[in-house]
Amino acid sequence: MKIYTITILLILSSNMFCQSSDDIIDKTNEFLNSLPKKDLALTKYDFNDTLRTKWTNLPLGLAKRPGISYGNLSEESRIRFNHLLTTLLSSQGYLKITSIMNLDDILNLVYKTAYERKMISDEVFEEVMNLDWSYNHYFISIWGDPKKEEPWGLKFEGHHISLNLSAVGDKYSLTPLFLGTDPAEVTISKYAGLRVLSKEEDYGIKLINSLNEEQKLIATLSKEVPQDIITNPSNKNRITQYQGIKANEFNKDQKVLLELLINEYLGNLEYYKANEYFDKIKKSGIDEIYFAWIGSYERRRPNYYIINGPDFLIEYDNVGFQKDGNHIHSIWREKNNDFGEDILKTHYMQHKH
Repeated sequence: MKIYTITILLILSSNMFCQSSDDIIDKTNEFLNSLPKKDLALTKYDFNDTLRTKWTNLPLGLAKRPGISYGNLSEESRIRFNHLLTTLLSSQGYLKITSIMNLDDILNLVYKTAYERKMISDEVFEEVMNLDWSYNHYFISIWGDPKKEEPWGLKFEGHHISLNLSAVGDKYSLTPLFLGTDPAEVTISKYAGLRVLSKEEDYGIKLINSLNEEQKLIATLSKEVPQDIITNPSNKNRITQYQGIKANEFNKDQKVLLELLINEYLGNLEYYKANEYFDKIKKSGIDEIYFAWIGSYERRRPNYYIINGPDFLIEYDNVGFQKDGNHIHSIWREKNNDFGEDILKTHYMQHKH
């Protein structure tokens, strides 16, 4: 009886600290209430607007975004929006996203330094500056009214970031979640050595090199390394087949590495949401996951991997347009639930609209 009581208390105390949809709704409304009317008009959209389910990782010079730019927010609104981000994300995820934002300004400094050192031409420098990437050029849009009764969503997007929240009732999803870095490792300027998405790269390299030659042969696809993740927004093709090596062929240590790599992506989310996703993955079975690799087995060389399970898809690509293995694109997707597709379908089946 005593053990049973302690167990119940532990569950209750755990749930008290659980991130809830109420917390997210409250922080979103606090942000919206901090905006003047003219900014509010730029930020809010109808939930059924088709723009909600469109995304891109391109810089502003190549792709305009709906919403209000982070650079146009007042200090008070910036504070409120950061409170929202720290509610949705773990400290790891929050620092990755804010570091990617800062990386745009660092990228400008990198090109300016390279130009001053005569490492690039006038034409290349001008072309790069016209891409218009900047810490300020990330856009916030709210879709519908943040409340439990009806579906609503949030998009935070800019160069190398696409965060998509879809919510209804007590359910919410954060898929797709795209994160990228250019450069993956800064090599010049005072920021030399900075690596924002280091573990996505390092754990992937460790995993492929932990395989024996026979396993590597199965895992490695005989293709040219893609210049982007295959399921990028401009590509209509989707990954529908399992390729590579199945995790039931892994030994214990290799499975640990696989789980570390998966959790590097899930760990960007708030603790309880990350655990909810991982529990679902474990229920479907770690042995049912496939791991595929293309390209070099070395760091800072062009390579690509995909982790494909019954419930989720992870893609990682390190090529970029320079083709030097120093430009990372990565994405986490919950299958059948992009932009809350699954939770919305359940809601519409239960409620008349």
